[in-house]
Amino acid sequence: MKHANSLWAADALLPEGWARGVTLDWDEQGRLTRIGCDTRPEPGQTQATGPLIPGMPNLHSHAFQRGFCGLTEYRAQAADSFWSWRELMYRCAGRIDPVQAEAIATWLYVEMLEAGYTSVCEFHYLHHDLDGRPYAHGPEMALAILRAAQRAGIGMTLLPVLYQSGGFGGAAPHEGQRRFLHDTTAMLRLLDTLKPACDAQGARLGLAPHSLRAVPPASLKEALAGLDALDPTAPIHIHIAEQVKEVEDCIAWSGLPPVRWLLEHAPVDPRWCLVHATHMTPDETLDAARTGAVAGLCPTTEANLGDGLFDMAHWREGGGRWGVGSDSHSTVNAAEELQWLEYGLRLITRQRNVLADARQPHVATAMTLTAVAGGAQAAGRPVAGLAAGQQADFLELDPGHVALAGLPAHDMLSAHVFGSHRTSAIGKVWVGGKLRVLEGRHALRDAAAAAFVEVRRALVADR
Repeated sequence: MKHANSLWAADALLPEGWARGVTLDWDEQGRLTRIGCDTRPEPGQTQATGPLIPGMPNLHSHAFQRGFCGLTEYRAQAADSFWSWRELMYRCAGRIDPVQAEAIATWLYVEMLEAGYTSVCEFHYLHHDLDGRPYAHGPEMALAILRAAQRAGIGMTLLPVLYQSGGFGGAAPHEGQRRFLHDTTAMLRLLDTLKPACDAQGARLGLAPHSLRAVPPASLKEALAGLDALDPTAPIHIHIAEQVKEVEDCIAWSGLPPVRWLLEHAPVDPRWCLVHATHMTPDETLDAARTGAVAGLCPTTEANLGDGLFDMAHWREGGGRWGVGSDSHSTVNAAEELQWLEYGLRLITRQRNVLADARQPHVATAMTLTAVAGGAQAAGRPVAGLAAGQQADFLELDPGHVALAGLPAHDMLSAHVFGSHRTSAIGKVWVGGKLRVLEGRHALRDAAAAAFVEVRRALVADR
């Protein structure tokens, strides 16, 4: 009997929890066709050496920002904040060309795969040439991102960003934002142009209105209608309520905080991902959670930028869904995002194992299952875990890693999230049934890293 698209594992984390003696079968398109439990390996069937867990969707990424990670950690003025960091980010964004963008993204996606992310939602807003004019040969930056994803072998949800104004009320855009700008008609043309390229590599196309401060109400309404005409199920992501100043400015403009304004003026539903949503009132939090939208949480970036902590208690009370992303990529490690999320909640509540529940008392298990389901919803792709009909995206924990060795499967996952000390406890990674990482290393690691280093050297040469 042939077992080319089959794998047996002593332990695997299924959507309903841990199972023993699990057989995974998938088809030539990389979709899981059968999950068998309490099975024995058949002759010739490949056997996993460690527990299998679902691959994590990364629901928020700005790939180009990996190019300057670590280079903004100095005090540039009396009070550093997100807003001063943003000025440094604009300097970097103003210099990257498509070749450099592809090199940065390729390395980043290799890093993601090695770190347990098997798909990514790319919130892509670096659109135009260095002078702010569209490229003569089409959406070169977006196509560079798609090529990087295809080369690395990571799943992709491409979210071209609509960006029009520099602040609430249609304020004129900042000079540093010139590469981001589209009128609404041009954005809808861009979506039409990119859809065939996305379809050709199995990527999903959606839309990201950057934020309420960057997209005036009439443009938001028009863009959403245009997206619905193209694909009424396409995902929609938006930055919202990340900073206190943003909330204050929105109230000054409209009389409402941003999440409340969005709930009252846009058809927020399970297609939406509310990225950060850090500063909400309890009532906003409950009402937003009840729409079925996903909260896009990026704990290490939110910590790096001094954003604040998400109101998880009220979000869970409202039945809210959530997932994690690496955003500006100060950390590229799915386990660390979960660890930081739980630790932030522990500091607020002065309790432990906050995100565990009666069904899943092991907090790492509970967080992994929730984040995979929420990330899949935000991605708009069938990547919701080890179940028939979902993509065969999964990873094998390394049972020989010192933090994991000798432990039961559920404790291995706990040690991976809370005890691996910034070293990878991931042995192998499959995406769509294809082995992308072996013994913790991607095949492109050395070449992609070398290209990234050269690009970064050029970017910092005369900063």
